[in-house]
Amino acid sequence: MKIIKDTTEFYIEEATAVAIGKFDGFHCGHQKLLQRMQEQKEKGLATVVFTFVPSPAAFFSKEPEKELTTIKEKRKIFENAGIDYLIEYPFYQEIADMEPNTYIEEVLVKRIHAKCIVAGEDVSFGRRGLGNYQMLEEKAQKFGYDVIIIDKVQYEGREVSSTYVREEVAKGKMELVHQLLGIPYHVGGTIVHGRKLGRTLGMPTVNQIPPKEKLLPPNGVYYSYVMLEGKKMPSITNIGTKPTVKNDIVMGVETYIYNFNESVYGEELEVYLLSFKRPEMRFESVEALKQQMAEDIAAGRKYHHL
Repeated sequence: MKIIKDTTEFYIEEATAVAIGKFDGFHCGHQKLLQRMQEQKEKGLATVVFTFVPSPAAFFSKEPEKELTTIKEKRKIFENAGIDYLIEYPFYQEIADMEPNTYIEEVLVKRIHAKCIVAGEDVSFGRRGLGNYQMLEEKAQKFGYDVIIIDKVQYEGREVSSTYVREEVAKGKMELVHQLLGIPYHVGGTIVHGRKLGRTLGMPTVNQIPPKEKLLPPNGVYYSYVMLEGKKMPSITNIGTKPTVKNDIVMGVETYIYNFNESVYGEELEVYLLSFKRPEMRFESVEALKQQMAEDIAAGRKYHHL
């Protein structure tokens, strides 16, 4: 997959099918959209995912936006899906002020060479978000492209959206999030050195510091599984604040992997959160912490049928 980023000056020579969207959370609706993209690939079109960086919402709020899916995670998803091009189009005021017609002609048609445009029915683009799927359809004959509009996916009477997923992650309802995403919600990152307290207590854990932009569920303990070096392994995970060597307080993800005791510092780890067990707790002593960790690990063994 070729990644085009940090520039508006590019040109794709081959005819393409392009999907437009934010793709935060990569929920069932996004997956349906990519499935339609794959059909176009089978017809000989190169597949392109077009997304803005930062998102328009983050740009206008002037505040970093917590994301369900980070840029790094999106890249991996699209590469695994067989997408040919990922365009991370820089979003700034001049782009925000671009007329929708200009966006269609100059970006989608001339630069991306779109012969098919795939988008959700809530797609918006151009100045003040005035561009919509009807406009894409109106211009299709003039510019020689087809339009495929994806209907909203419903779950128990509500439209599946990034907003819906975000709400449920914030509540810690990981089973429902799993239904909306099609897979469990996960946190990826490099394994770093922790305080080694778990190892001292005879319950070694692996530690991650998630990206600041990653949306995390409420602090606490979760039943989980991990993907490490291509292997899926049952685990139990604590999400909470951890002091660093500089005495700063940062969010950490600490995971006990069952029947595993290897040194994997520096490796990439994906932790998939299955179910909330208990909230974060303060302990008056190391012994109390050790007892609670042992209880959590035992409960996890029962959960995973180990």
